[in-house]
Amino acid sequence: MKIGVFDSGMGGKIVAERLQKIFPEHQFLVVNDREHLPYGNRTPDEIIRLTNTAIQPLLKQTKIIIIACNTATAVAIADLRKKYPEHEFIGFEPAVKPAASDTKARKIMVLATPATLKSTKYLTLKERFAEGVTVIEPDCSTWALKIENGKFSVADLDPIIELACNEKIDAIVLGCTHYLGIENDLRKKLPPNIEVVEPVAAVARRLEQIIHELC
Repeated sequence: MKIGVFDSGMGGKIVAERLQKIFPEHQFLVVNDREHLPYGNRTPDEIIRLTNTAIQPLLKQTKIIIIACNTATAVAIADLRKKYPEHEFIGFEPAVKPAASDTKARKIMVLATPATLKSTKYLTLKERFAEGVTVIEPDCSTWALKIENGKFSVADLDPIIELACNEKIDAIVLGCTHYLGIENDLRKKLPPNIEVVEPVAAVARRLEQIIHELC
């Protein structure tokens, strides 16, 4: 079965590679929109328009499309589901629920784009699942473009590491698929007591359900 993966940039390729290892019998088709990156600093109307345009090739080839961009998921996925009801859309969203549901987690840090942090979808996630948990949202607005262009330095992580340690953070949520590209560096620099939470495993579980339903 062909499965589409869309992201604004390189994060989609990372996601597809991870999912391919879990689902080797399926073919993953990746499209991106590097021309208009980053999405995280754009208006909701722009994000909806750009996402809709970018996924057009996937609509013709598959019934399952993974919106690997957290920003596009937060802002555009509801519109896509209304516009294309015959397709299944799986979105990426900051893993606030699993991070905040850990009984040991009293403080979590969410690394995400400005558009994601302002979105109704993200604010609803916090309201539903992070009651009683302190959520810290540092400025990562330049990260996606730096990572995409190979200009992100390990030193760029230092302010986040310092903040996480000073605030005694229990878990860090990767709320942008671009950040999967620096996940290993982040894990190496963090003390072992701070968990890093990424959403690919949750997306894989949802994808397995949909594949089963369609087959």
